[in-house]
Amino acid sequence: MSKEMYIKVCDFLMFANLFGEKKGKPTVVMDAGYGDYSKGWNAIISDISLLTEVIVFDRAGLGRSEPSSNPRNSREMVKELKELLDKLNIIPPYILVGHSFGGVNARLFASNYPENVCGLLLVDSTPEDYRERFLPTMSEEFQEAYNKQFVHEGNYEEFMQSLNQLKEDQKKLNIPLIVLSAGKKNHYSSKSQDLWNTMQEELLQISSISEFIIAEDSTHYIQNDEPALVVDAIRRLIENRYAGCSTSIHTSFTKDYICLSNKILK
Repeated sequence: MSKEMYIKVCDFLMFANLFGEKKGKPTVVMDAGYGDYSKGWNAIISDISLLTEVIVFDRAGLGRSEPSSNPRNSREMVKELKELLDKLNIIPPYILVGHSFGGVNARLFASNYPENVCGLLLVDSTPEDYRERFLPTMSEEFQEAYNKQFVHEGNYEEFMQSLNQLKEDQKKLNIPLIVLSAGKKNHYSSKSQDLWNTMQEELLQISSISEFIIAEDSTHYIQNDEPALVVDAIRRLIENRYAGCSTSIHTSFTKDYICLSNKILK
């Protein structure tokens, strides 16, 4: 059962969908990738809602949300999400789940409101040094396609502003963090794939309590290719099994799960 809502946030109506019941557990807040919206979580939302309350939403100008006159960078998006949660009276702490660019927003939210966050899951999240370090290793054709994609939600400049904002605002966290890295990226050479996994693993430095998992059979949309892996990561964050742990854990996840699709972008 879900509850669809349109909430006035800043200067636009934001669409949000609330599933499940809180049951004394943290609310899971899920943020989709660039140009994507709440439908990006359809493959797993029912399973997550059996665990606790979960909210998905469409950022301004995407899905069923109205456009906004505010800049489309992560600082603005984080402010809008905070206002949405406050207006819905969704009491923290939250477990933040961010896919791709949504991971940038989730990290910035956790840095700006650390007292409101008790867990963080990054699903093939965009690293802040993507442009400088990773993009130059890809073919010219890939780089051209990548740069041309920024027409759905803000422009290339605003996207890069978001990565810079993350560099400026990032604080060391002390909450359970799980980083999921897609291990079977389309159009990636073995060298590029290794670099991608390395950069994903480096995200463990965000928090003192962290785990790294390679989704061996997944492209960029791990939640579609290996949904059980994402659901299990969220379940473990809810259960907070890492309380008191002060060391990083490296895991290569190789169990067989049903591959539902092969969507890619980054």
